[in-house]
Amino acid sequence: MTHSISIKDLTLNFGAVSVLKNLNLDVAEGEFVVLLGPSGCGKSTLLNCMAGLLDISEGEIWIKNKNVTWSEPSERGIGMVFQSYALYPQMTVRGNLTFGLKIAKLPGAEIEKRVARASEILQIGPLLDRKPGALSGGQRQRVAIGRALVRDVDVFLFDEPLSNLDAKLRSELRVEIKRLHSRLNNTMVYVTHDQIEALTLADRIAIMRGGVIQQLAAPQEVYNRPTNLFVAGFIGSPSMNFLHGSTTDNGRAFQFGPTKIDLVGYEGGAVLERSKAILGVRPEHTVIQAHAEPGRTIPATVEIDEPMGADSLVWLKAQGSQMSVRVPVEHRPKPGTEVHLKVDIPKASIFDTKTEMRI
Repeated sequence: MTHSISIKDLTLNFGAVSVLKNLNLDVAEGEFVVLLGPSGCGKSTLLNCMAGLLDISEGEIWIKNKNVTWSEPSERGIGMVFQSYALYPQMTVRGNLTFGLKIAKLPGAEIEKRVARASEILQIGPLLDRKPGALSGGQRQRVAIGRALVRDVDVFLFDEPLSNLDAKLRSELRVEIKRLHSRLNNTMVYVTHDQIEALTLADRIAIMRGGVIQQLAAPQEVYNRPTNLFVAGFIGSPSMNFLHGSTTDNGRAFQFGPTKIDLVGYEGGAVLERSKAILGVRPEHTVIQAHAEPGRTIPATVEIDEPMGADSLVWLKAQGSQMSVRVPVEHRPKPGTEVHLKVDIPKASIFDTKTEMRI
C-alpha cells in the first residue's frame, strides 16, 4: 500500500506539557481519514503539524514519500481549509481563488483553467465577482474549499470546516465534501469533534484522547467493536449504555445486581470467570418487551419518552443504572411502565473494569 502521509513517532511538547505523544499514523493514497475527539485531545494540533504550522519536538512527517518535517507549509504540497474560512474580505471570490496562484507566478491561462474547474466542481461560478461579505456561511466555506482546490495538490487538510454553520448547511456541505472526495480521489485528513461527520465521511476514523490515538479503524468497526471504554462512550448519540457487574459461570454469563445475563454469542473473545466487567450495549441493540426471559432480559422502569421523529428514545432505570433504548414511535411505552430489556449480546461489548479495554 502506498502511503500519502506517514507520521513517525511524532511528539510535540509545549514547555513541560506533552501535547502529542509518540504518535504514528499512515494515511493511504486517496484515503479519507478523520481525526475525531473532544476539545483538547490534540487533533487540530496534529493537523497543524502536518501542515507545517507547528514545529514538532521529535519524530518525522512524510508526505508523498518526501520528508517534510522541517519544510515550509508552501513546500509540502498540501491544501488547507480552515474553520474560520480565512478569506480576504477586500477581494472578490475570484481574487481569493487566484491570489496564491499569482504569488506562485503561474501562467494566466493555467490560473483561469484551475478557477474554472474549481468553480464547476463546487458550483460557485455565479459568485466569482462577489466579495465574501455578500456570501452566506455555506458559500464562504465553498470558496475556502475552492481556494485549496485550485492549488492542484494531492493532500487536503480540513480543520473543522463545518463547525460555524447551522445544522442544515452542515448536512448539505457534508454531502458535498463526500462527493468532492469521490470525484477527486485525493488524500484528505479531516478534523472534527462531530461524530456524525466522522461516521459519514471517513474511510477510517482516528479517535484521539490526550494526544494519543485510541483507535484507528473503519467507522463500523469503531462503532460496533470499540477498543476501549472511552471510544465506546464517545461514539454514538446517545452514548452506549454501560452496566457495571462481573462475569460468572466460567465467563458464560454477566451478573448485574440480582440479574444474570447469558453471554452466549458474544463475539469479543474469551471472557474470564468472576472478573469485574462492564457490559456495553447501544440503544438500538436493546429491545423493550413486556415479559421476562430468565438469563436474557433486565427488569426496568420507563422514566422519559423522547420522540425524535422517525423513532423515539426511551430512558429507563434498570436496577439503579440509567439506560436508553431506541423504539419505533408507535411502540413507545408510557413513563412509569414496568418493562423488560432484551440485550442483543452478539452486538454488545464487554470491558475490563481495571484496564477499560474491550474483552
